[in-house]
Amino acid sequence: MSGYVGVLVSDPSLQNQFTQVELRSLKTHFTSMRRESGKLTVGDLASRMSRLKVVGENLSEQERADFIADLYPNLNDEVDFEFFLKVYLKLHAHASARIGSPAKNSSAFLKAATTTLLHTISEPEKASYVAHINNYLAQDGFLSKYLPIDASSNDLFEIVKDGVLLCKLINVAVPGTIDERAINTKRVLNPWERNENHTLCLNSAKAIGCTVVNIGTQDFIEGRRHLVLGLISQIIKIQLLADLNLKKTPQLVELVDDSKDVEELMSLPPEKILLRWMNFQLKKSPYKKTVTNFSTDVKDAEAYAHLLNVLAPEHSNPSTLAVKVPLQRAKLVLEHADRMGCKRYLTAKDIVDGSPNLNLAFVAHIFQHRNGLSTETKQISFLETLPDDAQVSREERAFRFWLNSLGNSTYIDNVFEDLRNGWILLETLDKVSPGIVNWKIANKPPIKLPFKKVENCNQVIKIGKQVKFSLVNIAGNDIVQGNKKLILAYLWQLMRCNILQLLKNLRFHSHGKEITDVDILRWANTKVSSSGSQSRMDSFKDKSLSDGIFFLELLSAVQPRSVNWSLVTKGVTDEQKKMNATYIISIARKLGCSIFLLPEDITEVNQKMILTLTASIMYWFLKQPVEEKPSATSDSENGSQLETISNSTIDDSASESSIE
Repeated sequence: MSGYVGVLVSDPSLQNQFTQVELRSLKTHFTSMRRESGKLTVGDLASRMSRLKVVGENLSEQERADFIADLYPNLNDEVDFEFFLKVYLKLHAHASARIGSPAKNSSAFLKAATTTLLHTISEPEKASYVAHINNYLAQDGFLSKYLPIDASSNDLFEIVKDGVLLCKLINVAVPGTIDERAINTKRVLNPWERNENHTLCLNSAKAIGCTVVNIGTQDFIEGRRHLVLGLISQIIKIQLLADLNLKKTPQLVELVDDSKDVEELMSLPPEKILLRWMNFQLKKSPYKKTVTNFSTDVKDAEAYAHLLNVLAPEHSNPSTLAVKVPLQRAKLVLEHADRMGCKRYLTAKDIVDGSPNLNLAFVAHIFQHRNGLSTETKQISFLETLPDDAQVSREERAFRFWLNSLGNSTYIDNVFEDLRNGWILLETLDKVSPGIVNWKIANKPPIKLPFKKVENCNQVIKIGKQVKFSLVNIAGNDIVQGNKKLILAYLWQLMRCNILQLLKNLRFHSHGKEITDVDILRWANTKVSSSGSQSRMDSFKDKSLSDGIFFLELLSAVQPRSVNWSLVTKGVTDEQKKMNATYIISIARKLGCSIFLLPEDITEVNQKMILTLTASIMYWFLKQPVEEKPSATSDSENGSQLETISNSTIDDSASESSIE
């Protein structure tokens, strides 16, 4: 395969303002704008840039026009790409200043750390993440020669360049996400092998809920420190908040009064549950304030002092609450945490500085070590009355992570709650089929009036019928009411529509031919057959697929060096099937497939997820430049001569549809 070719800008200082993913996306927008009228002038920019996030959403066309005219009075001058980038940066800074934050609707922990307009990094956060890595990966056989990392140096950014550490960290956060047999762990990796590790890392990070819209493999190669720390912070957050749900910690029902409140608790994002837990414990103390964030509300350390006194009174120090200086109180709080044996990586200064990431991590460590909840609460009986559908849970997870990977304006924590106003569904529909949404009649959040939500959801249903979704007896109000079965049915058809549309766009001589499930099935069987194998898939619900052998042969057919057959099991026992399934998922992600299924989806032959897996492998293969494909494969087997879309092995298709 040819090497990575990025978008190059002649001005290095301008180039350094963007990641490669952003540059490719902006280049696509710029080319599209210029194509509309043959050329692009300064006077055209105000209207054409309405499609760009932050710039388009937070400034009206007139505001953009006035701002541009003040800077560049010659409105008839033609615009080249570099001039376009400079205007975009200035407008972005202007829009961000207007809304008082670097990115609209971004979660501080999930997105702000990956913005490229500010290249500063937090040294305290870096030190905290290094300490976390040193602690949790100390026993790893491969990484032991690099650990412990010196937090005062930049060694972290050198070590992550081969991709191994980040892959291992993902497995610490969500065990079993990456089959470590798929990680390239030679002492010296060539550029191809490093790129494979980075691709595996990024696709796996998306699959556990990280937002990686602004990050590409090239950013690790270039050692972009703010992006590396941004990804690490998300992975660590996912690990620290993993127990903040009723499945892992059923004792959390103690925070609510009845079954209705339990359902509400289950829909909350983990950081909100952590806040609710903290306030629940603080009610047992003399502390009367309500903590609403992990920054300004805890920077005086008073809430921490009361919280630790409730959870571990045997280690309390009376002088903690007596001191008047917040920094001194914070030091005493940390001493209390140390006596408890609680892990913590922040300093007293981090507390009084109000660092939201580090304070959240501190509270999460306290919760993990001692949550103070009863182990014999009668309220756990509420959980027995709630439906426990593992299939629904898995599908909700897959669709949620897929939606978050698209770079929508709002991070989704629960599809049944967060999609009820229709806005995210409209944004997703517009990404899948640009221009299909009538934004003039759409209602933008926050939406207080219920009928406005219904209007949005009615348009969602109308568009679904327009693109031939099966929506019998489904109305917009069903989405507003959070009907789980109908929402999952709609999301499945939307995800399927997306991958079919991507495949259709790659077919150079398709003449607009729609891609069907049958085409995908036929392609997969043809590829496996052409490699000399007798394996065959009769349908996407073929029970013989449970052993994983067919997909391993398919992966080997599209990239012969991808599968190490000495690591493959016979797939007879349940354990062998699961080992093959985890290997399949990791190999596919390592190639560049953006997939969100779990090993159980393969071993249980989940028809929907089997289809997305096959289609994703097909999409990756068809996206590769023709000269890189195995010479034994003819154009007739592929269905047509193929358009070369990208030289990158990472699937940026979702990322490039938006700019944060």
